[in-house]
Amino acid sequence: MYQEDELVARSRNGDIDAFEELVSRYERKIYTIAYRLIGNYDDADDLTQEAFMRAFKSIKNFRGEASFQTWMCRIVTNVCRDEMRKRKRAVIESLDETINLGDGEVQKQIPSSDPGPSDLYEKKELQETIQKYINSLSPDFRLALVLRDIEGYSYEEIAEQLQCSLGTVKSRINRARNNLKNKLLLDREQNQRAQRLYG
Repeated sequence: MYQEDELVARSRNGDIDAFEELVSRYERKIYTIAYRLIGNYDDADDLTQEAFMRAFKSIKNFRGEASFQTWMCRIVTNVCRDEMRKRKRAVIESLDETINLGDGEVQKQIPSSDPGPSDLYEKKELQETIQKYINSLSPDFRLALVLRDIEGYSYEEIAEQLQCSLGTVKSRINRARNNLKNKLLLDREQNQRAQRLYG
C-alpha cells in the first residue's frame, strides 16, 4: 500500500493509476460532502466526479501545504458552491422537493410493530427531514454548517476554505444552527398537533 505522498508525487507526473488510487481512498468522503451540500444523490455524484476532474487537471499545482484530502475537500466545496450559485440564479432549487434516494423517491411507510426497523425508519426519516432543512439554508450558511457539524472541520479551517473571517464563520454556523433548530421545533409542534387532531 503506497503512502499518500508517493501517490501524489506519481499523480503529478501523470500517473493515472496513482491518481485513481487517491480517488478510491477519498471518493466516499468527497461524495458525502457533496451530498450534504447539494441534497441530491445524482447531483452529488456528478459534482464528486467534477471535483476529481478538476483535481486531476490541477494536481501539478498541488504544493502539499495541506493534505490531499483537505485539498480535495476545498475543491468539492468550491464545485458545490458554484452549483448552488447557478441554481440560485436560475431559481431551480425547490425547497419542498421530494428526496430522491437513487433507487426511487422516499414514501411514507406503515411502521412495523418490530421496534428495530421502526427505530431505523424514524432515524432515517429524521435524517431526511434534517437534510431537507439543510437544503433550505442559504448557500453560505449551508457550507459553514456542513463543514463544521457534519465534516468536523475547525473554525480556522472553514475560514480558510471559505476565505472569510473567523467571526463570519462562527456567526454563519450559529445562525444556521438556530435556523435548523427553529424549523425542527416547528415541525415537532405541527406533528404533535396533527396527532392530537387525527389520532
